[in-house]
Amino acid sequence: MDPWPWLTAALLLLLLLVQLSRTARFYAKVGLYCVLCLSFSAAASIVCLLRHGGRTVDNMSIISWFVRSFKYVYGLRFEVSGQKKLEVDGPCVIISNHQSILDMMGLMEILPKRCVQIAKRELMFTGPVGLIMYLGGVYFINRQQARTAMSVMADLGDLMVKENLKVWIYPEGTRNDNGDLLPFKKGAFYLAIQAQVPIIPVVYSSFSSFYNVKTKLFTSGTIKVQVLDAVPTNGLTDADVTKLVDTCYQSMRATFLQISQIPQENSAIKEPGVLPAQ
Repeated sequence: MDPWPWLTAALLLLLLLVQLSRTARFYAKVGLYCVLCLSFSAAASIVCLLRHGGRTVDNMSIISWFVRSFKYVYGLRFEVSGQKKLEVDGPCVIISNHQSILDMMGLMEILPKRCVQIAKRELMFTGPVGLIMYLGGVYFINRQQARTAMSVMADLGDLMVKENLKVWIYPEGTRNDNGDLLPFKKGAFYLAIQAQVPIIPVVYSSFSSFYNVKTKLFTSGTIKVQVLDAVPTNGLTDADVTKLVDTCYQSMRATFLQISQIPQENSAIKEPGVLPAQ
Protein backbone atom coordinates (compact mmCIF):
# COMPACT_ATOMS: atom_id res chain seq x y z
CA MET A 1 0.00 0.00 0.00
CA ASP A 2 1.30 3.41 -0.95
CA PRO A 3 2.10 5.36 2.28
CA TRP A 4 2.35 8.78 0.66
CA PRO A 5 -1.39 9.64 0.73
CA TRP A 6 -1.47 8.88 4.46
CA LEU A 7 1.67 10.89 5.16
CA THR A 8 0.30 13.80 3.13
CA ALA A 9 -3.00 13.66 5.00
CA ALA A 10 -1.21 13.54 8.36
CA LEU A 11 0.92 16.54 7.39
CA LEU A 12 -2.11 18.53 6.28
CA LEU A 13 -3.90 17.65 9.53
CA LEU A 14 -0.88 18.79 11.53
CA LEU A 15 -0.74 22.08 9.62
CA LEU A 16 -4.46 22.58 10.24
CA LEU A 17 -4.02 21.97 13.97
CA VAL A 18 -1.15 24.43 14.08
CA GLN A 19 -3.32 27.07 12.42
CA LEU A 20 -6.35 26.49 14.62
CA SER A 21 -4.86 25.62 18.01
CA ARG A 22 -2.72 27.99 20.06
CA THR A 23 -1.38 25.03 22.06
CA ALA A 24 -0.41 23.18 18.87
CA ARG A 25 1.39 26.28 17.57
CA PHE A 26 3.25 26.61 20.86
CA TYR A 27 4.53 23.04 20.89
CA ALA A 28 5.32 23.16 17.18
CA LYS A 29 7.53 26.21 17.71
CA VAL A 30 9.18 24.73 20.79
CA GLY A 31 9.78 21.50 18.86
CA LEU A 32 11.30 23.47 15.99
CA TYR A 33 13.52 25.29 18.47
CA CYS A 34 14.82 21.97 19.80
CA VAL A 35 15.43 20.71 16.26
CA LEU A 36 17.32 23.90 15.41
CA CYS A 37 19.44 23.56 18.55
CA LEU A 38 20.36 19.96 17.74
CA SER A 39 21.02 20.46 14.03
CA PHE A 40 22.89 23.75 14.37
CA SER A 41 24.93 22.32 17.26
CA ALA A 42 26.00 19.40 15.07
CA ALA A 43 26.92 21.73 12.20
CA ALA A 44 28.72 24.20 14.48
CA SER A 45 30.67 21.35 16.11
CA ILE A 46 32.08 20.34 12.75
CA VAL A 47 33.05 23.93 11.95
CA CYS A 48 34.67 24.40 15.38
CA LEU A 49 36.68 21.19 15.06
CA LEU A 50 37.84 22.11 11.58
CA ARG A 51 38.68 25.68 12.58
CA HIS A 52 40.28 25.25 16.02
CA GLY A 53 40.72 21.51 16.47
CA GLY A 54 39.08 21.16 19.88
CA ARG A 55 37.87 22.92 23.04
CA THR A 56 38.61 26.65 23.15
CA VAL A 57 36.77 29.84 24.04
CA ASP A 58 37.49 31.08 20.51
CA ASN A 59 34.78 28.68 19.29
CA MET A 60 32.18 30.90 20.97
CA SER A 61 32.27 33.35 18.06
CA ILE A 62 31.28 30.51 15.71
CA ILE A 63 28.52 29.30 18.03
CA SER A 64 27.23 32.85 18.42
CA TRP A 65 26.99 33.28 14.65
CA PHE A 66 24.83 30.16 14.33
CA VAL A 67 22.52 30.98 17.26
CA ARG A 68 21.94 34.60 16.24
CA SER A 69 20.13 33.35 13.13
CA PHE A 70 17.36 31.84 15.31
CA LYS A 71 15.78 35.25 15.89
CA TYR A 72 14.86 35.53 12.20
CA VAL A 73 12.97 32.23 12.34
CA TYR A 74 10.89 33.42 15.32
CA GLY A 75 10.53 37.09 14.46
CA LEU A 76 12.35 38.33 17.55
CA ARG A 77 14.06 41.71 17.83
CA PHE A 78 16.64 42.81 20.38
CA GLU A 79 16.94 46.42 21.53
CA VAL A 80 20.28 46.64 23.32
CA SER A 81 21.47 49.53 25.49
CA GLY A 82 24.98 49.84 26.88
CA GLN A 83 26.58 46.96 24.99
CA LYS A 84 29.96 48.73 24.91
CA LYS A 85 30.17 48.25 28.68
CA LEU A 86 30.87 44.57 27.97
CA GLU A 87 33.92 45.44 25.87
CA VAL A 88 36.33 45.61 28.79
CA ASP A 89 39.95 44.59 28.29
CA GLY A 90 40.34 42.47 31.41
CA PRO A 91 38.41 39.57 32.94
CA CYS A 92 35.03 40.07 34.60
CA VAL A 93 31.95 38.23 35.81
CA ILE A 94 28.75 38.90 33.85
CA ILE A 95 25.43 38.13 35.53
CA SER A 96 21.97 38.17 33.98
CA ASN A 97 18.40 37.10 34.69
CA HIS A 98 17.25 33.66 33.50
CA GLN A 99 13.73 33.20 32.06
CA SER A 100 13.39 30.40 29.54
CA ILE A 101 14.99 28.23 26.86
CA LEU A 102 15.09 31.37 24.70
CA ASP A 103 17.76 32.94 26.93
CA MET A 104 20.46 31.40 24.77
CA MET A 105 19.46 33.67 21.89
CA GLY A 106 19.71 36.73 24.12
CA LEU A 107 23.09 35.67 25.48
CA MET A 108 24.57 35.07 22.03
CA GLU A 109 23.16 38.36 20.73
CA ILE A 110 25.57 40.39 22.89
CA LEU A 111 28.22 37.81 23.83
CA PRO A 112 31.58 39.60 24.21
CA LYS A 113 34.88 38.13 23.09
CA ARG A 114 36.57 35.51 25.29
CA CYS A 115 33.44 34.83 27.32
CA VAL A 116 32.50 31.41 28.71
CA GLN A 117 29.44 30.26 30.60
CA ILE A 118 28.71 28.22 33.70
CA ALA A 119 26.19 25.41 33.14
CA LYS A 120 24.80 22.46 35.04
CA ARG A 121 26.62 19.20 34.39
CA GLU A 122 23.52 17.44 33.02
CA LEU A 123 23.67 19.57 29.86
CA MET A 124 26.97 17.96 28.90
CA PHE A 125 25.05 14.77 28.06
CA THR A 126 22.55 16.31 25.63
CA GLY A 127 24.14 15.02 22.43
CA PRO A 128 25.25 17.66 19.90
CA VAL A 129 24.21 20.46 22.27
CA GLY A 130 26.47 19.14 25.02
CA LEU A 131 29.30 18.68 22.54
CA ILE A 132 29.14 22.24 21.21
CA MET A 133 28.97 23.60 24.77
CA TYR A 134 32.09 21.62 25.63
CA LEU A 135 33.90 22.82 22.49
CA GLY A 136 32.92 26.40 23.35
CA GLY A 137 34.69 26.22 26.70
CA VAL A 138 31.58 26.05 28.91
CA TYR A 139 32.35 25.02 32.50
CA PHE A 140 30.04 22.35 33.85
CA ILE A 141 29.16 22.19 37.53
CA ASN A 142 27.60 19.29 39.41
CA ARG A 143 25.13 21.15 41.59
CA GLN A 144 24.38 18.00 43.57
CA GLN A 145 27.95 17.89 44.90
CA ALA A 146 28.72 21.21 46.55
CA ARG A 147 32.38 20.41 47.23
CA THR A 148 33.03 19.58 43.56
CA ALA A 149 31.19 22.70 42.40
CA MET A 150 33.21 24.91 44.74
CA SER A 151 36.44 23.34 43.47
CA VAL A 152 35.49 24.08 39.86
CA MET A 153 34.63 27.69 40.74
CA ALA A 154 37.92 28.14 42.58
CA ASP A 155 39.88 26.81 39.60
CA LEU A 156 37.86 29.02 37.28
CA GLY A 157 38.71 32.10 39.35
CA ASP A 158 42.42 31.51 38.79
CA LEU A 159 41.95 30.59 35.13
CA MET A 160 39.88 33.65 34.22
CA VAL A 161 42.63 35.95 35.43
CA LYS A 162 45.40 33.89 33.84
CA GLU A 163 43.70 33.59 30.44
CA ASN A 164 41.77 36.89 30.47
CA LEU A 165 38.31 35.31 30.40
CA LYS A 166 34.87 36.75 30.99
CA VAL A 167 32.47 34.39 32.79
CA TRP A 168 28.69 34.58 32.25
CA ILE A 169 26.53 33.28 35.12
CA TYR A 170 22.80 33.21 35.88
CA PRO A 171 22.74 34.00 39.62
CA GLU A 172 19.08 32.97 40.02
CA GLY A 173 20.25 29.42 39.40
CA THR A 174 17.15 28.31 37.48
CA ARG A 175 14.66 29.54 34.89
CA ASN A 176 12.10 31.95 36.25
CA ASP A 177 9.05 33.43 34.51
CA ASN A 178 7.12 34.78 37.50
CA GLY A 179 7.46 38.44 36.45
CA ASP A 180 10.24 39.26 38.91
CA LEU A 181 13.74 38.12 39.87
CA LEU A 182 14.38 35.18 42.14
CA PRO A 183 16.82 35.57 45.06
CA PHE A 184 20.43 35.35 43.89
CA LYS A 185 22.80 32.55 44.78
CA LYS A 186 26.23 33.68 45.97
CA GLY A 187 28.53 31.67 43.69
CA ALA A 188 29.06 34.37 41.05
CA PHE A 189 29.87 36.94 43.70
CA TYR A 190 32.37 34.76 45.53
CA LEU A 191 34.02 34.14 42.17
CA ALA A 192 34.29 37.86 41.39
CA ILE A 193 35.72 38.66 44.83
CA GLN A 194 38.18 35.77 44.66
CA ALA A 195 39.49 36.98 41.29
CA GLN A 196 39.10 40.67 42.25
CA VAL A 197 37.32 41.38 38.96
CA PRO A 198 34.28 43.59 38.31
CA ILE A 199 30.71 42.31 37.98
CA ILE A 200 28.72 43.52 34.97
CA PRO A 201 24.94 43.05 35.34
CA VAL A 202 22.87 42.44 32.20
CA VAL A 203 19.06 42.63 32.32
CA TYR A 204 16.61 41.21 29.79
CA SER A 205 13.01 42.41 29.76
CA SER A 206 10.19 39.97 30.49
CA PHE A 207 9.32 37.52 27.70
CA SER A 208 5.72 37.21 28.89
CA SER A 209 4.26 39.38 26.12
CA PHE A 210 5.29 36.86 23.44
CA TYR A 211 6.38 33.67 25.27
CA ASN A 212 4.44 32.09 28.11
CA VAL A 213 4.51 28.39 28.95
CA LYS A 214 1.39 28.55 31.12
CA THR A 215 -0.83 30.15 28.47
CA LYS A 216 0.96 28.42 25.55
CA LEU A 217 1.84 31.75 23.95
CA PHE A 218 4.73 31.88 21.48
CA THR A 219 4.68 34.73 18.96
CA SER A 220 7.11 37.32 17.61
CA GLY A 221 8.22 40.11 19.91
CA THR A 222 10.86 42.55 21.08
CA ILE A 223 13.34 41.93 23.89
CA LYS A 224 14.92 44.91 25.58
CA VAL A 225 18.43 44.36 26.90
CA GLN A 226 20.21 46.75 29.21
CA VAL A 227 23.84 46.43 30.29
CA LEU A 228 24.38 48.16 33.62
CA ASP A 229 27.52 49.81 34.94
CA ALA A 230 30.25 47.52 36.23
CA VAL A 231 30.33 46.91 39.98
CA PRO A 232 33.94 46.87 41.23
CA THR A 233 35.16 44.27 43.72
CA ASN A 234 38.66 45.62 44.37
CA GLY A 235 39.51 45.22 48.03
CA LEU A 236 36.33 43.30 48.87
CA THR A 237 36.46 40.08 50.90
CA ASP A 238 34.06 37.22 51.53
CA ALA A 239 32.56 39.28 54.35
CA ASP A 240 31.24 41.72 51.72
CA VAL A 241 29.40 39.12 49.63
CA THR A 242 25.93 39.71 51.09
CA LYS A 243 26.12 43.45 50.51
CA LEU A 244 27.47 42.91 46.98
CA VAL A 245 24.61 40.52 46.18
CA ASP A 246 22.08 43.04 47.49
CA THR A 247 23.58 45.89 45.44
CA CYS A 248 23.42 43.90 42.20
CA TYR A 249 20.00 42.45 42.95
CA GLN A 250 18.42 45.83 43.67
CA SER A 251 19.81 47.49 40.52
CA MET A 252 18.92 44.56 38.26
CA ARG A 253 15.43 44.19 39.70
CA ALA A 254 14.66 47.89 39.31
CA THR A 255 15.88 47.78 35.72
CA PHE A 256 13.92 44.60 34.96
CA LEU A 257 10.66 46.09 36.22
CA GLN A 258 11.31 49.32 34.33
CA ILE A 259 12.14 47.86 30.90
CA SER A 260 9.43 45.22 31.28
CA GLN A 261 6.90 47.92 32.24
CA ILE A 262 5.84 45.97 35.33
CA PRO A 263 4.59 48.07 38.28
CA GLN A 264 6.84 47.42 41.26
CA GLU A 265 3.92 47.08 43.67
CA ASN A 266 2.50 44.24 41.51
CA SER A 267 5.69 42.19 41.33
CA ALA A 268 5.96 38.84 43.04
CA ILE A 269 9.09 39.48 45.13
CA LYS A 270 9.49 42.75 46.97
CA GLU A 271 12.45 42.09 49.20
CA PRO A 272 15.88 40.97 47.97
CA GLY A 273 16.85 37.44 48.87
CA VAL A 274 20.19 35.75 49.12
CA LEU A 275 20.68 32.02 48.72
CA PRO A 276 23.77 29.97 49.64
CA ALA A 277 26.73 29.73 47.30
CA GLN A 278 26.24 27.63 44.19
